[in-house]
Amino acid sequence: MPSTIQPTALKEKLASGDAVRLIDVRTPAEFQEVHVEGARNVPLDRLDPAELPSGEGPVYFICKSGARGQKACQKCEGAGLGEAVNVEGGTQACVEAGLPVVRGQQVMSLERQVRIAAGTLVVIGTTLGAFVHPYWLGLPGFVGAGLVFAGVTDTCGMGMLLARMPWNQRCGSSAS
Repeated sequence: MPSTIQPTALKEKLASGDAVRLIDVRTPAEFQEVHVEGARNVPLDRLDPAELPSGEGPVYFICKSGARGQKACQKCEGAGLGEAVNVEGGTQACVEAGLPVVRGQQVMSLERQVRIAAGTLVVIGTTLGAFVHPYWLGLPGFVGAGLVFAGVTDTCGMGMLLARMPWNQRCGSSAS
């Protein structure tokens, strides 16, 4: 189990002037919307522990709520990287704790995109199954099975696919 740090403790570290290697593992679009000042964006699906910035001390990982940050820590620990620390509660908790953040353009969350896509596929599959051919009922069944798998494994294939879509990539100049 990776170690964690509370946002208030991270705030103290940042305020003290210590060099903090903070990696935000959300999508570029999520990062662009809001991120902790000084964080570097390396999406989880592109995280290569060998390419992380070198330095002394732990690498701190942050995401929206903590789940992807924990996966990043596990990935780095599995690769033999030094200490990897997950920021408890993610960016949301950091905003609530008053950490300095950079705000950009509002975007639709990846979670919301997954709900819209899954719901749309279920409605389309059910409608086509009722009016065109019963084989189309396999589509909502497949989506439902995918949602169950995502819930059990905490890995969402549809979310990973949507994260790679052009509208979820960084637009314009990068921040931090």
